Amino acid sequence: MPDRSAARTERAPAVERPAQLRNVVLVGCSGVGKTTLAESLALAAGAVGRAGRTADGTTVSDYEAIEQQHRRSVQLAVLPLEWNGVKINIIDTPGHPDFDAEVRAGLHAADAAVFVVSATDPISAATRTLWRECAETAIPRAIVVSKLDVARTGFDDMLTACHDAFDLGPDTLRPVYVPVFDGGRPCGSIDLLTGRGYGNPAAVPDTGAARESLVEAISGQDDTLMERYLAGETLDTESLDEGLRHEIVDCALHPALATTDYGVGAAELLDLVAMAFPDPTHRRPPAPAADPEAPLAAQVIRVAGDAYVGRISLVRVYSGTLRPDTTIRLAGSAGDDTTERVATLTSPFGRQQRPVPEAVAGDLVCIAKLLTAQPGDTLSDAGASTLLDRWPLPEPLLPVAVEAHTRSDDDKLSQALARLTAEDPALRLEQNPDTHQLVLWCTGEAHAEVVLDRLRTRHGVHVDAVPYRVALRETFAAPAKGHGRLVKQSGGHGQYAVCDVEVEPLPLGGGIEFAERVVGGAVPRQFFPSVEKGVRAQAAKGVATGNPLIDVRVTLVDGKAHSVDSSDAAFQTAAGLALRDAATHTEVTLLEPVAAVRVILPEEYLGAVLGDLSARRGRVLGTESAEPGRTLLRAEVPELELARYPVDLRSLTQGTAEFSRMHLRYEPMPAAAAAQFTGAQHESTSNGKSRNGNR
Repeated sequence: MPDRSAARTERAPAVERPAQLRNVVLVGCSGVGKTTLAESLALAAGAVGRAGRTADGTTVSDYEAIEQQHRRSVQLAVLPLEWNGVKINIIDTPGHPDFDAEVRAGLHAADAAVFVVSATDPISAATRTLWRECAETAIPRAIVVSKLDVARTGFDDMLTACHDAFDLGPDTLRPVYVPVFDGGRPCGSIDLLTGRGYGNPAAVPDTGAARESLVEAISGQDDTLMERYLAGETLDTESLDEGLRHEIVDCALHPALATTDYGVGAAELLDLVAMAFPDPTHRRPPAPAADPEAPLAAQVIRVAGDAYVGRISLVRVYSGTLRPDTTIRLAGSAGDDTTERVATLTSPFGRQQRPVPEAVAGDLVCIAKLLTAQPGDTLSDAGASTLLDRWPLPEPLLPVAVEAHTRSDDDKLSQALARLTAEDPALRLEQNPDTHQLVLWCTGEAHAEVVLDRLRTRHGVHVDAVPYRVALRETFAAPAKGHGRLVKQSGGHGQYAVCDVEVEPLPLGGGIEFAERVVGGAVPRQFFPSVEKGVRAQAAKGVATGNPLIDVRVTLVDGKAHSVDSSDAAFQTAAGLALRDAATHTEVTLLEPVAAVRVILPEEYLGAVLGDLSARRGRVLGTESAEPGRTLLRAEVPELELARYPVDLRSLTQGTAEFSRMHLRYEPMPAAAAAQFTGAQHESTSNGKSRNGNR
């Protein structure tokens, strides 16, 4: 076993072939100790000089200021470690559900996953959901039980809990290393296959039964090994190691071990990964075969901003070999291809970027200044047409409306947001044409906090969060007539136009219709288009509440014109006045947007979610079985009630529900709710403020 006190290395591990690589992602909910485990692994491998610190004194994984402040990861971090001649890329991911996009990217880049579960807390529903998704895509998985030194729960009890939580079959979850305790605290481990001790075990327990159980599980899927085992032959370590690797790669066995915050279990996990985890050649289709001599096929995993270097793209090479000073094709999902030149290649480690001569198939590497790169884009040889599948991303459903704090901030805001959206695929930017608000669509409140912090710290742009407004509409409740008259004389040509209109409501979705029923040439025909243009312009501005008018037919029935003073502009103005006058002779109904909502959730939360939707004025259309233990719920809900629904739904279902929404139609708002908005708008108008705000 390598000496843990070895001096740290400032170079990236060298790799000549894919078999020397292991790409492993750490997943689990917040607080289970993933980042602590990553730092322990780096210390055990001699990559850092003191626990969790790089050469510049920062923590290995969490190096953004907001991560240090809240002690919470918000982005994935890659730690390349060298162990027993193997390069192990440890991918540390955030545990907070707002940063699920980072977890998805990490899973896509990795060849195996290590699920970290804390012995101090129950296994979360979100962790169970992620395990199920990994099982569906056949990602090899292992389990690390953390915080065993501060919990009353024993190691065996935690494995039983994992077995039940993940609904595992018999013999599929097996400890490969068992912890040894001294005074109630783990002080080391015993390798069940070799009997070798790790750490400082004071007294070695009897592990014979546990070893036999593991050997039986390994031999059970291999006929040759099973025959040798049943014949009473003592299986050699090499055969057992090979059998274990096959079982892990085929997802037939999930190895387990325990770790502590002070390093117990770190060397054991590194040994297990190097010996038994899949290398990139075992990746299943449709990923290209990991052949260094094949044409280049690589993918951008994430894009980060650096104050000095600019854009840094983390790339997974699937086939071929990526070298500096080469021209590559960069292809996006929309077919927007560009050609860019790769300057230097670096290997990430904390804040550091360590130069590497090349990246072979299966490796992870960083490229600086790919100007158009976005997560999911494919890199290939110039002239090639390769396009790799993207991974699914969570839809950002929490709106955060912002305004620049000062004029100086406003000048820099557009460019800063363009950079942030390019780096963060879970962030969507909207300039709402109805409310004129700048809206950042985020995955949750923590994500929104990170976005605003990055605007301030990375780009020097300060913004203020303002109440988010939903775009409303208005329509006529009954037919009405209106009169519009514009007569102005100020020397020379004046302005003269008179319009009489009739307005009648249309069914929902009818839009704006214009007709004319003028007799006797009261309004010359050449001014009909002017009247229609004035009607539509006034409808877009609204006639009563400041919200656009829809679903009405406006008919020009009479009017007057002057042979000299009538003009296009005059009739546009008169038409708008006529439409506004008609609104004073009838009730104007306020309309609100309604969304079609789909929620997929575990059955045990259905009652709570149904009650919550009812409180939001939602209409449940029905439920149906989506998959074992999960229900698909369909409903129609006013969008005014959905602004914080992603946050509240996560709380109701412990982060296990999937939610989507789609605009459906506009419907009349209940009188009580409409009165609140019209009253607020009247007050805003009297104060000289915008009339179209709502929330």
